[in-house]
Parts: sequence; C-alpha cells; structure tokens
Amino acid sequence: MLLFGFLLLVCLSPWGSPPLALALGLALALTMGNPFPAQSKQYTGKLLQWSVIGLGFGMNAHTALQAGREGIVFAVASIAGTLVLGYLVGRWLGISRRTSHLIASGTAICGGSAIAAVGPVMKASEEEMSVALGTVFVLNAVALFLFPIIGEALSMSQNQFGLWAAIAIHDTSSVVGAASHYGDEALQIATTVKLARALWIIPVALGTAVLFKTPGTKVKLPYFILGFIGAMLLVTYVPALQSFAPFLVRLAKVGLTVTLFLIGAGLSTKVLKAVGAKPFIQGLTLWIAISAVSLWVILHTVL
Repeated sequence: MLLFGFLLLVCLSPWGSPPLALALGLALALTMGNPFPAQSKQYTGKLLQWSVIGLGFGMNAHTALQAGREGIVFAVASIAGTLVLGYLVGRWLGISRRTSHLIASGTAICGGSAIAAVGPVMKASEEEMSVALGTVFVLNAVALFLFPIIGEALSMSQNQFGLWAAIAIHDTSSVVGAASHYGDEALQIATTVKLARALWIIPVALGTAVLFKTPGTKVKLPYFILGFIGAMLLVTYVPALQSFAPFLVRLAKVGLTVTLFLIGAGLSTKVLKAVGAKPFIQGLTLWIAISAVSLWVILHTVL
C-alpha cells in the first residue's frame, strides 16, 4: 500500500511522464502486485474520459477539423483493412471466431474501448474478452515506449507522428501518452484523429450484431467524445475561457499520467497467461501490419 502511494507520488512529481507512469505501474503489478485492483479498474475508465475532455480545452476547433479531414481517409482504409486481415489471420491460426474478431476490432479502432463495446454485442464470454483485452494491453504498453523512439529516429514531423500514433496505437490512453511525449502539436493531432476514429465503434458494433446474428443488442456509445468536442468549441469561441484553459489542460495531463499508472498496475501474470500464443501472434501481426503500412503511407504523403 505504501509502495503504491509512493510510486503514484513519483508519477505526479515534476519528473513524472506518461511512459514513466506506465512503467512504474507495470513494475508494481509484476512484483508486489496492485493492492487496490478493484478500485483501480473502477476509476481508470472514468479518469481517462475526464482527462480526454480536459485535453479538449487545449485544442482549436479549426485546427482539429483540418486534422480530422486529413485523418478520415487513413481511418476508413486502416479500419477496413485491419478487420479483413484479422479475419484471415484468425482463421489461419485456428483462433475462435469471437476472440479473433475482438482482437481485430481492438486493433482497428481503439483497443479496450472497442472490445468493451463489441464484446456484449456478439455475446462474447468473459474468457474471450480477457484474452482480447490482454493482447491489446501488452501491445499498447510496447507502443507507448517504442513509437516516440521510432518517430525521433525517422525525424517525423509533429503532424506525421500525431497521425501515425492515432492510427497505429490501440488505446486512447497510449495514443495520448505517446503523442504528449513527442510534442504539443502531435498531441493535438493524435487526440483529434483518435477520437474521430473511436466513433467507428458504432458502425463496427452494428455490423458485428449482423455478422454474429445477435439482434436487439445495445451498442455502448463513447459519449465522452462529445465532451471533448464541447470543450474544444468552448475554448475556441468563448474568449473568456482561454486564460483558464491552460490550467485545465495541465490538470488533464496529470489525470492521464495517473490513468497510465493505474493501467500498468492492472496488468498481472494472470492476464499474461490468459492471452496464449495464438491470439498474441494474431494481435502482433495486425499491429505490425497497420503500423508499417500507415508509417510508409504517412512518410510519403504527409508533411
């Protein structure tokens, strides 16, 4: 309990950062274990959502609209391509249809949020959900550390990196964490494109209901995206808020850092064992494919 509190304070100190927070959470989970697993799971999602809304106060609506327009073509192509490739790889590896579709959906759209939305629609079991979430989580952790290194090695612009992170990293938390580490402009682009991408949960979930023949199911909508858009519009068109906005953005970044610490602390050897080799190979294959293809396209078409 004391170690948990100490590591959390380190994350909140001036030396804290999203990658460090995730690393400390992982170290705690894989050594001493998380003393508050239920509470961490309960607050992680809400804290992430409020943090994303807070980041909206650091965005300009006109810039965000431009970024959204630029990213929509990449979004449609990458989502469709990932779902098709996921189906083919899943069949080749002999993975159950539901598990395969969950991993593909999480890779294509926004990681755990997509899996949480699609799973109930297709009546996935708890084990299938755990396998898909575990696979995506492990790859998310790797991406948060690896992507900024690759971006700097290739001298990617802020625009290029933000777009690439939004397309090729699964969860919103890791996208925002990697982009914030790379730069403020990358953060704005990555957050906007990723949240626009997250809206594809709705058509994919509805398509899943048809594909798996589960009529009458409800789709869980990502309402916090509306909060992000509202914050962005307020700070753009209400000048009185602009002096207060930097404080809200700093608070949101602190919330994100705590979120990544809690996410890291939620990993356990039980989760790793639940994943299994074949689902992990599928997730890794899809992640490498979408990362490599999108990187090549962005480097050759985006400034």
